[in-house]
Amino acid sequence: MNPAREPDPRRGKRILLALAALFVAPVIASYLAYYYLTPQGRTNYGTLVEPQRPVARLALVDAAGGATALSTLAGRWLIVAVDDGRCAQDCAGRLALMRQLRLSTGKDRERIERVLLVTGPQFPASRTLEDFAGTIVLRAQAGELAALFPLEDEATLADHLYLVDPLGNLMMRYPKSPDGSRIRKDLERLLRASRIG
Repeated sequence: MNPAREPDPRRGKRILLALAALFVAPVIASYLAYYYLTPQGRTNYGTLVEPQRPVARLALVDAAGGATALSTLAGRWLIVAVDDGRCAQDCAGRLALMRQLRLSTGKDRERIERVLLVTGPQFPASRTLEDFAGTIVLRAQAGELAALFPLEDEATLADHLYLVDPLGNLMMRYPKSPDGSRIRKDLERLLRASRIG
C-alpha cells in the first residue's frame, strides 16, 4: 500500500493564479487598446466645423420676398449649397447631387432637406427650380455667410456643400467636386446615430 501523498500547496496557488490571469487579461487588454491604440485617420469624409456655428437665425428672404430663417426647418438635417442665383452648370450639378444624396437615404429621406442659399439679386430660372423641385431656395446676405461658412484655401462659398444639424448648427463642410458616395456614408452614419432630426 502506497503511503498517502500530501497535496502540494504550490499547485493550488498556480491554478488560482492561472484562473485569475484568464479573467483579468481581457480587461487589461481592453484598457490598453482604448487608451493607447488610436485608430489612424478620421472616419468622416467631410471636414468638421469646430466649433459648430449656429446658422438657424440667419436673416433670409424667400422667393415671395418674405423674411424667414433656417430655424423654420428645425428638426431636419440640411444639405446646403450657396450660389449667386444664376445657377450655372456647377450649381446645377450640386443641386443634382443634393437630390441624389437625399433619395439615397431611403426611408430616412424625410429627415433631410435641400437648401440653396442665393447671394445675388436674382433667384434661379424657373426651369432650374422645376428640375430640382423640393429644393428650398432662400436669399442670404453674402457677408453673413462669409462670416459663418468656412472655406478651403482658394475656394468660394459656391464650391462647397455644407451640412447643418437638426439644432441649426453648421457642422460639416464638403470639398470642391465632392465624392457623393462618401457624403452618403457620412449622412447614413449621422442619421443612424442621431436621436434628433
